[in-house]
Amino acid sequence: MNDKYLKIALEKIPDKRALIHLASKRAKELAKGERPLLRTEEVNHLNVALLEISEGLLTYELPIEDDFDDFLS
Repeated sequence: MNDKYLKIALEKIPDKRALIHLASKRAKELAKGERPLLRTEEVNHLNVALLEISEGLLTYELPIEDDFDDFLS
């Protein structure tokens, strides 16, 4: 994992747990054959995912508590 990519991605998604979840999920998708959302010479799937996050191509949204409570019931 490239520390430079991680640092920039943390600026976009400061919640480390959310960043880890999003980057690992995307890296798995790339490993299964999904195409990257950007052109890069990088071959490491996790680095590609971090680059995509850094460029704002991947984002996340936390559930609203009311919606989350409805989901659990």
